[in-house]
Amino acid sequence: MPKRGGGRMTGFTLIELMVAMLLGLIVIGGVVSVFLANQQVYRTNNALGDVQDSSRVAFEMLAQNIREAGLLGCSNNGQVANVLQNGPNAGGSVWWADWSNALRGYGNGTAANPALTTGAAAGNQVSGTDSLMLLNAADVGLSIAGQNQATATFTLNAANGDLAAGRVMIVCDPDHATIFRASSYDSSAKTVGFAQLPAGGTSAVNCSTGLGYPSVCTPVGTAYVFGANASIARLAAGVWYIGSNPDLGRSLYRADVDTSAGTVTSQEMVRGVTSMDIRYHEAAQPSFVSAKDVSDWSAVNAVQVSLAMQSADARAGVDSAPITRKFMVTSTVRNRVN
Repeated sequence: MPKRGGGRMTGFTLIELMVAMLLGLIVIGGVVSVFLANQQVYRTNNALGDVQDSSRVAFEMLAQNIREAGLLGCSNNGQVANVLQNGPNAGGSVWWADWSNALRGYGNGTAANPALTTGAAAGNQVSGTDSLMLLNAADVGLSIAGQNQATATFTLNAANGDLAAGRVMIVCDPDHATIFRASSYDSSAKTVGFAQLPAGGTSAVNCSTGLGYPSVCTPVGTAYVFGANASIARLAAGVWYIGSNPDLGRSLYRADVDTSAGTVTSQEMVRGVTSMDIRYHEAAQPSFVSAKDVSDWSAVNAVQVSLAMQSADARAGVDSAPITRKFMVTSTVRNRVN
């Protein structure tokens, strides 16, 4: 303590103490303010990074699937035979059994997407949002060693764990492709059957064992023998849409079809995607249009997708709101452009 005249010990006055405390509070307040500001900047940058990363993942998966729409693995000039009993040549109406649905969009002003259920439950499509249906040949790289028309079987050059009896498959060579349902699969013998199964008991039938183009749905059909090393693959059918997630938010979902049973399974792909606007470009047309204005889906050669993203941190933005961003990407359909 300071001393004054006469050797008397004195302390700080109340005013001096209050001034010191005030100055200390000002300093602490400044430090806290800087800390909170830096914390908010960190949260904002972190949330923005998450939004950008999610958009990249979403567009990478979407763009790749759009590019592969209608892809067969062979250069066959669009000639596709279809001997599925539930396909259009046999009078069927199942969407994934119709190759003309290789790319098809749904949205405001169109019919409801037949693959999806709309509602608030987790995994259901959010009402009023766009969706995109895509078909392509998966597992391209498999090939046949030969075709035995008498036993209605293909012998493969290698076995594959994804193949099974009842699954829809595509075989193709430079002349044409044929879509059929595997009547059998023997992994040890590496054989896939394409027999005409008994009608009436199941939808898993072929209307013909004739795999030639064009399709004729009679037991013999249009005869054709695919040569050695013709490509063979599973038919992949999927739908991209905005769905409700288990945390009461929205996410980008993909619904995949098990063609052996016809069941649809939805999977959450990217969380925080709140809306998706899809527009389409038809060959020889000047601009992109919405799904309701597309006149010929087989002529669509590019798709423009706009996604609205929202950060998982609900207080990362201004006024403690989530960060929102919109991103857009345009993808061409690989086998429909020169």
